[in-house]
Amino acid sequence: MPTTPALPTQVSPPEFALSPALPHQIGGAEAWAFPVLPDEDGPLLGPGADEAAEALGIDLLAALEAARATGRTGEVTTVPVGAVAAPEGPVLVLLVGVGEATPTDFRRAGASLARATKDRASVATTLAAIAPDDGLAEVVVGAMLGSFAFHWRSAGPKELPVARVVLAGVSADGADDELARALALGGAGWRSRALATVPANLKTPDWLAEQAIEIGEAAGLEVQVWDAAQLQAEGFGGILAVGGGSVNEPRLIRMDYIPRGATRSSAKKLPTVVLVGKGITFDSGGLDIKPSEGMLTMKRDMSGGGAVIATMAALRDVDCPVRVVGLVPAAENAISGSAMRPGDVITHFGGRTSEVNNTDAEGRLVLADAMAYAVSEVEPAALLDIATLTGAMKVSLGQWTGGYFANHEGMAEQVAAAAAASGENAWRMPLVADYEEKVASKIADGDNAAGGAGAITAALFLQHFAGDVPWAHVDFASAAESPADRFEWTAGPSGWGPRLLLAWLGSDDPLAGIA
Repeated sequence: MPTTPALPTQVSPPEFALSPALPHQIGGAEAWAFPVLPDEDGPLLGPGADEAAEALGIDLLAALEAARATGRTGEVTTVPVGAVAAPEGPVLVLLVGVGEATPTDFRRAGASLARATKDRASVATTLAAIAPDDGLAEVVVGAMLGSFAFHWRSAGPKELPVARVVLAGVSADGADDELARALALGGAGWRSRALATVPANLKTPDWLAEQAIEIGEAAGLEVQVWDAAQLQAEGFGGILAVGGGSVNEPRLIRMDYIPRGATRSSAKKLPTVVLVGKGITFDSGGLDIKPSEGMLTMKRDMSGGGAVIATMAALRDVDCPVRVVGLVPAAENAISGSAMRPGDVITHFGGRTSEVNNTDAEGRLVLADAMAYAVSEVEPAALLDIATLTGAMKVSLGQWTGGYFANHEGMAEQVAAAAAASGENAWRMPLVADYEEKVASKIADGDNAAGGAGAITAALFLQHFAGDVPWAHVDFASAAESPADRFEWTAGPSGWGPRLLLAWLGSDDPLAGIA
């Protein structure tokens, strides 16, 4: 067995603080940043800019004109001022476009600010001072996620996030709660992205389970892990079949959250939501092996599981009012003499059988086990699974939008609202009943490799394991990998999902229209 590598110490997100003062009144900030709004007569500068210009003796509007700045979303004009600033003053001023000043614009502006201040000690900005409702939170989330970095360099990280962001011109009255919620949302996105970015030579199913235990216990959750022997004893045939070809044995992770003020016994009377996240820690495709270029990003094929782990850890921070159970079936889809074969028939938890006609359609096999367990043993009021499931979804929706299916209009409405509120875009896809014959098998209850309309047939396969529970299936293979830095998305695994899930579960009534 190779030695398990040790993950180097990683960078942390920026710290955030609120201040009613304007940047020129805040001592020690290395940079000042001001919003810029487009206007037909030329861009307009936000609060504090006039005072900063006077204090520094520079013409910031002239700087915008020289740079031909328009104030479009995320545009950053850098004005070096070190030579004219007082010793305690800034070394540069940043003028950040906020476009139409929507929450999305402010999230993107926050991310652009974070990129422009990497390796700086601090920045004081009035971006949040003109933000609309929830805009302060979007500035914070954007700045956090735009700062994300991961490294495995012997000499340490290549660059560091700005250490401190002061949200200037903002009264702490009422904003503290919004800031705390924003830190939870941004932190969940950061954690999900970090888990997805860890290489698979460290990130085995057992390692992922250990992370869930550590993260869950720190968040006050109960965590249970099934090892391979327990999975065998309880009939989790899908998870065992997918993980059977790897020296790294599969696991099933369960995380339990109860709302503030509830006890373990009283929580049993509360309606329960179950989240199921695909936890394939590496996907070779199995015996139906992927081409080499198709494997390059497969360390992040557990992104759905990472999203569930990160979401579960943040539920208390967003005051989720319902009981939530998170399930992550974790396995490594590898190739060996013990790997599942095309044509094999496996028996899932609860007894339904699947004919395996493509070993690279493995995600639905592990999700099916966890969903069947949830319906039988947890009896939820609502069930949602989330996964990087099909390349067909990327063909359908491109790079930045996830797809979702639902067997219940109330579930569909909740997912749509959460996607709109979170900025993690998702589009509803149809559960086409006429395609049911494609997921039928001549010898088993179902076929895992229907082909044709691949995202839809995968959802139809999974629908059988939801029973009559209101259910949504989120397939974000389309949004799981960012090819380049783009606003809050950094190049690499996107960590997509937790903000959407937390927008739903942190709402006043996550089960409105459902139960």
